[in-house]
Amino acid sequence: MKLSCNTQNLSFACSNVQRAVSSKSSIPAIEGILLKAEGETLTLTGYDLEVGIVTSMEARIEEEGSVILNAKILCDILRTLPSETVTITVDERLSCRIKSGDAEFSLIGIGAEEYPELPSVESGSPISLNGEVLKDMIRKTIFATAENDVKVVHTGVRFEITPHKIRLIAVDGFRLAIRNEELDYDGEEKTFVAPKKTLNEVVKLISSEEDTVSLNIGRRFIVFQIGTYRIVSRLLEGEFLNYQAAISGAENAKLRVNTRMLIQSIERTSLIITDRAKSPIRCIFSEDMIRISSTTALGTATDKLPCEGSGEKMEIGFNNRYLLDALRVCDADEVDLHLSSPILPILITPTEGEDFLFLVLPVRLKTE
Repeated sequence: MKLSCNTQNLSFACSNVQRAVSSKSSIPAIEGILLKAEGETLTLTGYDLEVGIVTSMEARIEEEGSVILNAKILCDILRTLPSETVTITVDERLSCRIKSGDAEFSLIGIGAEEYPELPSVESGSPISLNGEVLKDMIRKTIFATAENDVKVVHTGVRFEITPHKIRLIAVDGFRLAIRNEELDYDGEEKTFVAPKKTLNEVVKLISSEEDTVSLNIGRRFIVFQIGTYRIVSRLLEGEFLNYQAAISGAENAKLRVNTRMLIQSIERTSLIITDRAKSPIRCIFSEDMIRISSTTALGTATDKLPCEGSGEKMEIGFNNRYLLDALRVCDADEVDLHLSSPILPILITPTEGEDFLFLVLPVRLKTE
């Protein structure tokens, strides 16, 4: 194999593909990037048996072929090369020479036949979404996925696709995040759970408002196509939480509050909450005022902010981080707070529409 291409373009592509490469594995091949030169195209593949990233770029191919090179070493080399052009030559013994300007490296490659085959997904017509919209939907839900859960399915984000609508849901046992959006789709209903790692890669590869993301959904795998990049991922299996039951209940108070003011108030009263001095924040909700306080071994903090609404006065405790995570992604000047009782979750919704819904469970307060 012999090829030459733009150094910066190859370095950028390798850096993106490297994120799907296994850092430590008993299979040396998946610690590398598969390079395949064919026609006028160089294809790069990274795959850790869970998530794969594939991309192609233009190259001047003098001799077709393929090889696996250690991903970390290859990326480190490409980042330091001095010339705009790099030439890669691989002989029959899989000895790879990388040359750019006066710099030259020699690496031992692995045969391409040892690389695992990526799953293929054939599910009819793909579903297309605006990249920025999908990026926003993921950002507003992925923070609520479980880190470690008995049910692995809760470590991912659930997609519910119906005619003209898409919904993303995440839950970790303490909170729930839902994001809705209209969709130009008139096919059959589709439901699946995509891993958090996969969706983080999708977000990183969406680079502009013009990007369109195509979803090709199979029974066990999904393919996201973003420009020249293809992300192949295993889907998570298992029974997802019946979240509808959690968000349908009696409402005894509804308050409208300025989002930024509420965030700042929680941040101020959280200053004395540390890893060593943990404590929930105490919120007293009334029709025209929200009083927030915290007490830890370091001291006390109190604050208040105005609100508008109606209903019962309530005192509820919350994990400050969980409330802040939700409020920081609201992207709305004002939000509505829906309260049922001191022992039931709070719901955070937009003042108009149904773009998002966040649920946070209360924390038991000690009697003062």
